[in-house]
Amino acid sequence: MQVSQKQMLEHFLPIFKSQGKQYLKTSLIKAKKAVEGETVFTKTSDGIETKNTAQKGDYLVENQTSSSELYLVRENSFEKRYEMKEALEKGWATYQSKITIWAIEISEKDISDLGKNEEICFEASWGESMILKPGDFLVTSPDFDEVYRIARKEFGETYRLFSS
Repeated sequence: MQVSQKQMLEHFLPIFKSQGKQYLKTSLIKAKKAVEGETVFTKTSDGIETKNTAQKGDYLVENQTSSSELYLVRENSFEKRYEMKEALEKGWATYQSKITIWAIEISEKDISDLGKNEEICFEASWGESMILKPGDFLVTSPDFDEVYRIARKEFGETYRLFSS
């Protein structure tokens, strides 16, 4: 049975506030406007993480990691989070993150606390299933209004601890 986004927020927000750390995405991303209706499967080094279907105005993002994972970001969220650095060909451009995120590393105990054995299947904020395994990072935005997974390897390739 899938854990809802609301249940994930209720369970993990106190943990974010007591144990979470702020991180900054240091690697650039490539992005362009997505084609409305296009389905994107996000694949990390350990397999398919989730899927999402583009809505009008969404951005297709390619992380600059060893797995070059693709994902969609809603227009209003993208514009809050990223600043364009350089225009590229075919509508693509490079962008730098301009916000920090909060993250916690997921343990086996976190999984078992939600009544699961080896992994959690939860509802992402866009309504699709997302997988979460021990060693992954569970992330929330600065507004603490959603949670999502970043696989351990990709997290290490793109984020560093933020010190103000």
